[in-house]
Amino acid sequence: MSDRMRLNLFTMNAVEHVSVGSWRLPGDQSHRYHDREYWTDVARTAERGGFDAVFFADVRGIYDVFGDSHEPAIEKGVQTPSNDPAYVVPAMAEVTDNLGFAVTKSTSYNHPYQLAREFSTLDHTTDGRIAFNVVTSYLESAADNLGYDERMDHDERYDRADEFMDVCYALWEDSWNDDAVVRDADAGVYSDPEKVDQIDHEGEYFDVPGPHSAEPSPQRTPVLYQAGSSDRGREFAAENAEAVFVSQPTEEAVDDYVTDLRERAADAGRDPDSLAFFPGIVPIVGETEEIANAKHEAYKDRIDTEGVLALISGFVDVDLSELDPDQKLEHIETEAIQGVVNAFTSNDDREWTVREVAEFAGLGTTSPVVVGTPEQVADEFEHWFRNVGVDGFNVKEVARPDSLQDFVDLVVPELRERGLLRESYEGDTLRETTFGRRRLPDDHPARQ
Repeated sequence: MSDRMRLNLFTMNAVEHVSVGSWRLPGDQSHRYHDREYWTDVARTAERGGFDAVFFADVRGIYDVFGDSHEPAIEKGVQTPSNDPAYVVPAMAEVTDNLGFAVTKSTSYNHPYQLAREFSTLDHTTDGRIAFNVVTSYLESAADNLGYDERMDHDERYDRADEFMDVCYALWEDSWNDDAVVRDADAGVYSDPEKVDQIDHEGEYFDVPGPHSAEPSPQRTPVLYQAGSSDRGREFAAENAEAVFVSQPTEEAVDDYVTDLRERAADAGRDPDSLAFFPGIVPIVGETEEIANAKHEAYKDRIDTEGVLALISGFVDVDLSELDPDQKLEHIETEAIQGVVNAFTSNDDREWTVREVAEFAGLGTTSPVVVGTPEQVADEFEHWFRNVGVDGFNVKEVARPDSLQDFVDLVVPELRERGLLRESYEGDTLRETTFGRRRLPDDHPARQ
């Protein structure tokens, strides 16, 4: 574990992310999600707060499981409308010097050759400040809209993801030598073809001869995030991730998850301590307890219960509109996000009703909510960092951009005073900022 805390802003290029109904708060700016200046302001604030990165969630399709309709998600603004996050990154990079950007992309509905080129391009244009949050798509509506007969089952999505990453790794790490680009004007040689190799990949899902069309970017392979929670997803994370987004809501569940992932990473031949873990957390801070509690109550008053259930229904692939609000949520195996199911069943001794899930998940879904003064919020962050053993946090918003501004203006100075958070950035790339190294470690499968 590092001696300093790492922070990401967890957000989405959408009208709202995971605090459903927050767009109705007075002064909330969620409607500006399509405004370039909104995102450049966010970038400046996050960098001022010493954040490693802005972490962009994303989803293919619209949530249409609740009531077997997409209308609730559209009406309630449940991550709808939304835009592709990758296209705001260059503008945000232009106004910052050190802040990184984690972009979510799906291995289910992209092609590895095209995606490898896109990430190489972003890594070049940001001077090495890009991360790839690797996900497999879970919404049936995404499969429908992208021309697939049906959604791939859960484990097959990870089988495809395994091969997808093998192709990307070969393109990023093996196709071009470091000295392939010579730019010899006298000889008329820009790149030495002897130092640019095909990858000749032939597999079950992809045939990609190569070579990569982009020269090596500053990081070659972007920083790799993952959030697998099912057994198959954990295997994938243990084999591939450098940083893991943790979705469990309690300390015990987080500790169990971290221990399990480190053991799996060791079994995969990796240094288990090379993985960094980032639980989601929702800070609500005020100059006094009274102010913080008043904010919390105002936020809870705006929770849209139907919108929350539309979101959770999509997460767990169960139509919660068909269940009685006081019915207990049982553990089920689904084809969607298993971690969300586990958060309210397997990972918690408490029995949750549908109503309780909706109330709890209204602010940040499965993440703990921390309410208090700057000192009290910093106490909680320090406790999780020192005693639970996480490496940092994905900070979730409620009010946009007020939640971020409150955290940076009030909590960050307290964390810095305690020596928990950097005063200035070190290193040139995101991987150097977060891990103190420029390239992937030698035991990572991309380097094998």
